[in-house]
Amino acid sequence: MPVQKFAPMRKDFPTFDCDAHVTEPPWIWERAKDWLTKDEFEALKATMWYDAETKQLIVNGHAGAGLGSQRIGGTPGIVNVLTLAGPGLKHDIQRAFNVRNLNRTTAITKEQADYLDHKGSYKPEQRLRDMDIQGIDQVMIIPTDIDTYPWLQNAVGAKAMCKAYNEWAYEYCQADPQRIYFAALLPMQDPKFAVEELHRVADKGCRVGLIRPIDAMGNYPIQPKYESLWHAMEETGVVYGMHPFPAMGALKPPGYTEQYSGAELIARTVFSSGLPHFFLTNVQNFQAEAALWVTMVLMSGFFDRHPKLRAAVFEASSTWLSFMLDECDKVYKLYRNERQMPPLKRLPSETFFEHCVTGFEGDEAPPSRLPEFYQDILAWSSDVYHHDGDDAWRALDTMRKCELPESYQVKFLGENARKLYHIEPPQKFIRERVTEIERPDWWPTEAEVKRALEPEAAIVRRYGEGPRVNGHAREGA
Repeated sequence: MPVQKFAPMRKDFPTFDCDAHVTEPPWIWERAKDWLTKDEFEALKATMWYDAETKQLIVNGHAGAGLGSQRIGGTPGIVNVLTLAGPGLKHDIQRAFNVRNLNRTTAITKEQADYLDHKGSYKPEQRLRDMDIQGIDQVMIIPTDIDTYPWLQNAVGAKAMCKAYNEWAYEYCQADPQRIYFAALLPMQDPKFAVEELHRVADKGCRVGLIRPIDAMGNYPIQPKYESLWHAMEETGVVYGMHPFPAMGALKPPGYTEQYSGAELIARTVFSSGLPHFFLTNVQNFQAEAALWVTMVLMSGFFDRHPKLRAAVFEASSTWLSFMLDECDKVYKLYRNERQMPPLKRLPSETFFEHCVTGFEGDEAPPSRLPEFYQDILAWSSDVYHHDGDDAWRALDTMRKCELPESYQVKFLGENARKLYHIEPPQKFIRERVTEIERPDWWPTEAEVKRALEPEAAIVRRYGEGPRVNGHAREGA
């Protein structure tokens, strides 16, 4: 049996993963009656329902909506990017499996797809075992279909869906409440419902209310109708969790043209310009939406009106932030005599430093080179189990290569997040890296991985060309 090996590493402090994902499993809907009133359940069925027979998510009457979070157990010939990045599934290994799938004779089988579908994405016991290998001592879980919820048109149905998800997520965390925490979904379609749900989950110990930066149907956070929600967050101490996502607008009602997210506009540019790769839809759209939110709340005086509110900027990286805050400061100084809104009480950067924390991922090196700037506002996120996720050991390796002092490593990898969420560190934590993982016989060899990383390995052969195996023409073809 092959053995995947890793270099020994050690850490002497506990980590906190501020942004990792679960995938919403079918049993959220199977058990919805246990959590909802009769009216809520009927509204849920008409608003966002998983049909077990056809295995489709039906949203606002549209079948096949969402990202496919409910497809669990693996599908032959498909690498599920939502549940892929478990222990040791580094990006080069993922590349090898994707190259295999270019040829039907080497495409992954049902058994292999099931193995790569990490059950910790929807089963907490498996997640805890994975966390032990990944060096993750505590985690904040976040759902995957984040772009679906804002477009739910029935407010009662949205309330029911958020309640059903939050109940499942809370139950998931009970496998180890000192290690797993959940960010709650809030039905922003109706501020009254959002406030009710916020208080309900706060009573369960929830630390984060999850909100898209640019909500659907023109609902922006600085609109007066949401003031009651921000006051409720101040009252309960629940953190405003701002999580962008590639909002493509697939569920936008026909004829609605009042609002586009930055991600939608970037996607349109990608399609119209014929860019050969879609990396923009997985990089710049997150940053565009987060940058707009940061500018909006800082320059509008949002935190001056809500001095007790704290916020977390999830999954947008953080390298852009130093430039953005510097620009906000300069613009405010330059134009404050022309400002039509009430004067800000502090510089925008000072407001961010007092009220916000920003997430960063383990392969993001620039923050480690600016520790004085990021020292109190940076919190690590793994993005597990999504394909671009990685473990705490990767983050440590990046920091150590930048010669970042351990005092900053402690802050970035756990202390800042726990301070924001008012969470105590665990009594026991992982110190030593697991250096060996046994793998099945079909696991990619080092030679296959090396071949898969070659640019031509990802080229699909044209009709009439000889067969190719892992990107290479078969001998004699």
